[in-house]
Amino acid sequence: MPPKPSINEPKWIAGQFSDDSIYKNLCAVPRVAPDSNGDSFLDAQGTIMHEKMWLRSWTNDTYLWYREVDDNNPALFSVADYFSQLKTNELTASGSFKDNFHFTQSTEEYNQRTQSGVSSGYGISWEYVSSSSPRRLIVRYTEPSSPAAIASVSRGYELKKIDGIDFKNATSQTEVDKINAALNPTDPGQTFNFVFTDNAGKVLLETNLTSANIELQPVQNVKIIDTAAGKMGYMQFNSFIRAGQAGLITAFQEFVDQGITELVIDLRYNGGGLLAMASQVAYMVAGSGQTNNQIFETLQFNDKYPNNDPVTGNTLQPTPFYSNEINWTTNTLTDNNLPSVALTRVFILATDNTCSASEAVINGLSGIDVEVVLIGDTTCGKPFGFYATDNCSTTYFTIQFQGVNAKGFGEYSDGFSPVISPVFDDQLVGCTINDDFTHVLGNEDESLLAAAISYAETGLCPVQNKSASKMVKTQGTGIAIKTPNTILDSIKILTPINEPSTL
Repeated sequence: MPPKPSINEPKWIAGQFSDDSIYKNLCAVPRVAPDSNGDSFLDAQGTIMHEKMWLRSWTNDTYLWYREVDDNNPALFSVADYFSQLKTNELTASGSFKDNFHFTQSTEEYNQRTQSGVSSGYGISWEYVSSSSPRRLIVRYTEPSSPAAIASVSRGYELKKIDGIDFKNATSQTEVDKINAALNPTDPGQTFNFVFTDNAGKVLLETNLTSANIELQPVQNVKIIDTAAGKMGYMQFNSFIRAGQAGLITAFQEFVDQGITELVIDLRYNGGGLLAMASQVAYMVAGSGQTNNQIFETLQFNDKYPNNDPVTGNTLQPTPFYSNEINWTTNTLTDNNLPSVALTRVFILATDNTCSASEAVINGLSGIDVEVVLIGDTTCGKPFGFYATDNCSTTYFTIQFQGVNAKGFGEYSDGFSPVISPVFDDQLVGCTINDDFTHVLGNEDESLLAAAISYAETGLCPVQNKSASKMVKTQGTGIAIKTPNTILDSIKILTPINEPSTL
């Protein structure tokens, strides 16, 4: 490894790139002790320019579309703004930006969320319909036993006021700052008053919510439904994080024991996470007969690395369908076999919040000819992934690879779409159905689940109720509140699972 430079600030020369390792961990404000997660770091004294020069060289080395990044003078930007523009501005065939997945997060928050399955807040998953006035924020679901669940906050509730501030129409920066502080509490024990209404504006609940460290339960609402097509298993799966493995195994074992013949996996709000867990889920759907010696996914990096992973240095190898539990402490496969329902068809409930590892499950199963029936809406379109990389208290996410299935397909940048008669590879048999906030998830009358049941029984998409309107997300006007990035990605998996788990 090249020697670390002195404390003298490095100089930018257009078109000339040093190895990123000479700037790594040189921080304007080095961390000097383990954080609350017990993580320690290799920080040394550096400057803001060291941090930006590391971002520049790291991007030039590992970013999938590094040739499309402008080499602007880093001195003209803050660290955050400099990273924000270190990406391609090219568009997809539909006119969307090719890279919509470029973001950062506090390293401490990231590690807490992905490694321990703990998230600070009230236990509410929000639907951000409009972040600017007139704002709309709706409850998708609540975590079991969370402050919100205990206070009887329910799916479909709309936020009206926080501490007396009109959430929908607040105009001053002071009011918006207070709203953001309440929606994104930095510590447990913070209390705010929330007023919720229905979609007609009728007040349903006024309650004080106190923030807490919420233990996430990625697998919820596991149930068996008797249908005319046979026994149908249903589960809501919200996140491909380590804490999800036990719940997945328990759910699939119940499906096996009950002898289900149809399966619905509700991924409508699952932003992704561990690629290895996506492979496990796909195996538990398809079973050994359909996945034996088959490829779940192959990763492709930029043209500097046709045969090797630029982060691990390992020779590129296809990701198989993992049929065993994973020890997430040692990042190794165990001898414990996973249960499997061995089905040739699965129903996936999806929205534009269905991303990343969720889409990898869809694509991986399609690659071995397991029929995926898509119910809901077009997925977010993220056939890409990254190694979450820490530097100087910030974890950075920049696209580093694309995944393709056993058939070599991976170009679904505009998402997977449900259609009656698919023509293209990014189209799947399915039904376009609006998300239904009038019923709790797992209720057989909830529109997406009801459509899956109807399709399993009749082979046809139901006619959607005319009163059910699509929840159109808008930007609105005025000052925008802070919206979280919903793409959940995690760390690499070490030998013998030798591939990154972030897709």
